[in-house]
Amino acid sequence: MDIEDISIENIKNNEKLISTFASVGFQASKLSNAIKLINKMKREKATIYFTFTANMVASGLRGLFTGLCKKKYIDIIITTAGALEHDFMRTCCRYTLGDFVMNDTELHNKGINRIGNILIPNENYVIFEKKIIPIFEKLWAEKKIISPSELTYEMGVSLNNEKSFLYWCAKNKIPVFCPGITDGAIGLQTYFFKQKRKDFGIDVTKDMNNLASITLDAEKTGGIILGGGISKHYAIGINILRGGFDYAVYITTAQLWDGSLSGARSTEAISWGKLKENANHVTVDAEATIAFPMLIAGLKL
Repeated sequence: MDIEDISIENIKNNEKLISTFASVGFQASKLSNAIKLINKMKREKATIYFTFTANMVASGLRGLFTGLCKKKYIDIIITTAGALEHDFMRTCCRYTLGDFVMNDTELHNKGINRIGNILIPNENYVIFEKKIIPIFEKLWAEKKIISPSELTYEMGVSLNNEKSFLYWCAKNKIPVFCPGITDGAIGLQTYFFKQKRKDFGIDVTKDMNNLASITLDAEKTGGIILGGGISKHYAIGINILRGGFDYAVYITTAQLWDGSLSGARSTEAISWGKLKENANHVTVDAEATIAFPMLIAGLKL
């Protein structure tokens, strides 16, 4: 079975179910609060930062991410290198459904990589290499040293596929920041490319001025934070410059007991000045492929 994207249009008929969540209790009520909060941040014209991790783009959530970009619902994306790669590869390659328990040695011998229960053949990365090198060549000829957002823009421009979130970000001028750009196949291909073009480079600090300017110029800021890691921290960290987010919605499965950033609840960010002391915020303890479609179904899009 192939992995298929979820479309925004196909889930809007679940609004009646979502409306009952407020009085259910547990995470259903927190999800209801998250929906109300995101509707509020949009109504009050906050600049919305949307962050997610690579694994989510390998799943059908990619369709919802793409839909939000197409509708210009969000203003900034911060994500990881793998998210860019999966979006790029899924425009032309198959991802299939496996299981969480498989013979991984056998998969490796067959040239198949596993993300949970999603299977990705090695040949997808061969195709990715063939498609990313011409983009590197174009950018090298123009600039030599590029920022991650310049690369993500060119990746989006090169795609003629409306299922891609990078395509819609390029089309709608939504900046895509990737502070961990070297942590993935892109980083490996950059290393290989530099053996030929030794003056080529990706400067991860080059985006800081643009992101800081957007943050400082915003009247209000809100974060929709799926998962954790560098994507989450880059968004909440830059908001220290303005005294913190005004609104934040976290959706996570990480636990807080080990002191990790991924498991930190939204309230912890107040101690750092990453959320304002009077910020509206909620953390939903749920897995994104279940929670995020229900959240989208409740939004006023």
